Amino acid sequence: MGNVTAATQNSETETSVNDGSAEAFDVIVLGAGISGLVSASVLQKQGYRRIVVVDEYAHLGGNHIDCRIGNYTFDIGSLIFQDDSPLLAHLPELLPLYVEINPSWGRLNPQGVVTDYPISVKDDIVAAGPIEWIRMVLSVLFARIFRSRLRNARDFAEYWIGARLLRRSGLENYMLRFYGVSAERIDVQFAEKRMLWLKEQASPRNAFRRLLSTPEKPATNMQLARPREGFAYLYGVGAQRLVLGGVTFRLGAKMDHLQKKDGGGYLLRIGDRSVSASRVVSTIPLEHAEALCGIPSGSSLQSVTLISLFFSFSGDRGFKQSILYNFSDTGAWKRLTVYSDFYGRCEGREFFAAEVNADHVLGSAETAAEDFRRHSSENGLFNGDLKLEGTHTLANAYPVYTDNAAERAANAVAALRAFGVESFGRQGGFDYQPTARHSTLVAEAAIGSTPPKFLD
Repeated sequence: MGNVTAATQNSETETSVNDGSAEAFDVIVLGAGISGLVSASVLQKQGYRRIVVVDEYAHLGGNHIDCRIGNYTFDIGSLIFQDDSPLLAHLPELLPLYVEINPSWGRLNPQGVVTDYPISVKDDIVAAGPIEWIRMVLSVLFARIFRSRLRNARDFAEYWIGARLLRRSGLENYMLRFYGVSAERIDVQFAEKRMLWLKEQASPRNAFRRLLSTPEKPATNMQLARPREGFAYLYGVGAQRLVLGGVTFRLGAKMDHLQKKDGGGYLLRIGDRSVSASRVVSTIPLEHAEALCGIPSGSSLQSVTLISLFFSFSGDRGFKQSILYNFSDTGAWKRLTVYSDFYGRCEGREFFAAEVNADHVLGSAETAAEDFRRHSSENGLFNGDLKLEGTHTLANAYPVYTDNAAERAANAVAALRAFGVESFGRQGGFDYQPTARHSTLVAEAAIGSTPPKFLD
């Protein structure tokens, strides 16, 4: 991250630790993830001259994190980009740094078969036989008649594919692994956002259109992964454009308190120093932002804590896909990504990361690793030398929508806005955003129309 770190350190020396004065900026951006970086870029294009981006992480990119262990590099999650992403309009320097990849997706179904993701007509329907076909059709008809009022994720899934296919495909199992709670507790609004593909694929109208229309041409955009050097390097290079335009980064900074100034504007206390600005944009977790502002939080929003298991392997892995989902009846892991498919083998060994919702293993990485070894062996996966290289636990990995969480999140956002803080994004809006493309578009829409205002 070279020059960005140097710029941060140099600008910090400009403010005296002892004189009690605050360094003045036009905008304070809380959080240096995708939403924060895009926000800084949009603000810069609006004409703001002095922007400070503050993050308690010591790196750029937020939850885009990689872990280097020896000569292996693993990611927290499965992060894939495209060469037509709107993110590149803000950080065009990223494009030549990406590694072009050709990913493929599969899933382990309840029958112990590695098959297509997310649904396989051959293995989930045809292989079930005529009697089960009738049961599947009847279960869909039952749901359409008696489940027309969709209250939760289970109702949503059963309405579109029926209870029989929901169970046979293993989607029911995956929902529990993903959310950490039963599908009955997941708000239907989140199900509609996360599982829109069910509606698109199962809708009779859309199915009829697919039968009549000519096959769509495959997408021409390139699939990309971060460079071998990692995310910190990637975003450090990309952020140089922002630094040259006047953006200052305060990374690894403990944020203590955000208050309104008597004469207007805001004062953010960062350890033993302060920064001030007339505008504050937040992309950090809502409850953290509320605490900074002294706003009582009644939201109690739930997020997933994600354990990542980092393995190297030599032998027969039992599948060819680079990304594999666990839809089977057992096993705590929800998804694994074979990074050696993207970057090549290391010392002759493949390497991959498996993700586990911490709630399923009582927060224990050791338990998660033991469970993965047992489950993969039972299903004919990774037959050979499987070595655990390390683990990583990430809090606030993604939001879980239970008990009208969207409404509670909206109330928290409204309370922050009443205080004067604009909060949005995956963390700042409690908004599930599956891609950098989505995060970029949300950030652009959130602050793109606000006119500049400056401190005197």
